[in-house]
This record gives sequence, C-alpha cells and structure tokens, in this order.
Amino acid sequence: MLAPLTDAVPAPARFVLAGDGSIEGYASLFGEVDQARDMVMPGAFTQTLKQRGLRKIPMLFQHDPAEPVGVWLELIEDWRGLRARGRLIPDVARGRELLALLREGAIDGLSIGYRTVRGRIDPKTRVRRLYQVDLWEISIVTFPLLNGARIATVKQTPRPSPQRAAAEAAWCRVHDAAAMSSDDAAEAPASPIRRGRIAATLSTRAGRKQALASITGRARPDLAPRAPASARSADAGDGASS
Repeated sequence: MLAPLTDAVPAPARFVLAGDGSIEGYASLFGEVDQARDMVMPGAFTQTLKQRGLRKIPMLFQHDPAEPVGVWLELIEDWRGLRARGRLIPDVARGRELLALLREGAIDGLSIGYRTVRGRIDPKTRVRRLYQVDLWEISIVTFPLLNGARIATVKQTPRPSPQRAAAEAAWCRVHDAAAMSSDDAAEAPASPIRRGRIAATLSTRAGRKQALASITGRARPDLAPRAPASARSADAGDGASS
C-alpha cells in the first residue's frame, strides 16, 4: 500500500547487497520520466500488489523468463516509488554470478515488466502517465530505463564458523566412505555355493544341477543311452524267430 509521507525514509542511492545475500533498492520511481517517455504515478502498483502477491512477481535477470535468479521478500509503495527487497539464490548458477557482479559494482540496475491498465498521454509533453499497471516481474538489469531505479543494498552471505565447517567436512568424509563401501559391495562378484569340496556357480545350467546335487547330498544317476530304433527292431525279430 502507499506509505504516508511522515513514515518515508530517504531512499538509498544504489542497489544494496546485505550480509545474508539479500538485495534492496527501488524498482520504480514515481514522477520520473524514463527513456520510453513513461511516468509512473503514485499508487500505480497498489492494486496489482494486492492481487498478485510476492510469489507471483518473479525476480528475473534481464527480463528473461528462463532466468529466475531469486525471490522477492517485500514490495512496498512509499512516497518515492516501489521499494523492493529480495534474496538471490546462490544455488542457481546465474544467482552466484550476479552476487559476484553486484559485490564489485559491475551491475546494479532494476527494471519492471508490466502491462498498462490505466494511463494517459499528455498532448503537450507526449509523456504517458501510468496511473495503474499490472506488474509482471522485476529484473536485475545492466541498463535500466529509469536511471534512478537501482539496487541500493547488497548483503553478503556470512561464512560458516570453524566448528560448523569442521562438522560439515567430517560428515562429507563419512558420507563418501559409505558411498564407496556401497559401490564395492554392489560390484563384488557373487560367491559360489560350496559344500565340502564341491564348488559351483549358478551362471550355467550344469552349474545349477551340480549345486542342487551338492545340497541334496545325492548325485543324479547316469542314464544309459537308449538304443536306436533299428537296433530294437532287430532284437525283437531275433527274439521272435527263436
């Protein structure tokens, strides 16, 4: 909502990066004409902030919907403009790159992506006054259309304490050792089935038969080969003639 003038605080000059990795600055300034000859008027974001909420206004890089880099934690209209406070996600590659760029001051611009709901062009100045907009996203950009829309604070994520770093290193060693043991067990060949001096593997049919014989304690008797049919007929004829 629109904050009263008595509660207003001087706006920081640039995008600020704080110690926990959060960023803060103005995404839009009221009464300022940007390079596209647009001027956002006070209260232009009130309705869209109520309808969308924070989670439906993504933090992007260079207005690219395929490049989300963080989340917005607070979006407030005050006397000067739309003040934004958010947090970059260091687990995202682009988020880590932006943190490094912001710390070095290589990039500090903010820009909004929106749809005009209600506006009017001044016939004399040809400046379009925006009284109500539908805010789609807020991006960290190299060249903002509005010169004053910049990041004012960039906080750095604090380094872990020595005790926590030692505990995390010990946990990683235990985790790696457990993973190696699991891999070795998975890759080890199956042990053969043994009974006395008999050893057999189950990879072949003959091996399975031998293993079964060793378990039951008896070998399968050898069967004499059956005589050919011609030999049996001859034997039958000899018997009949005698």
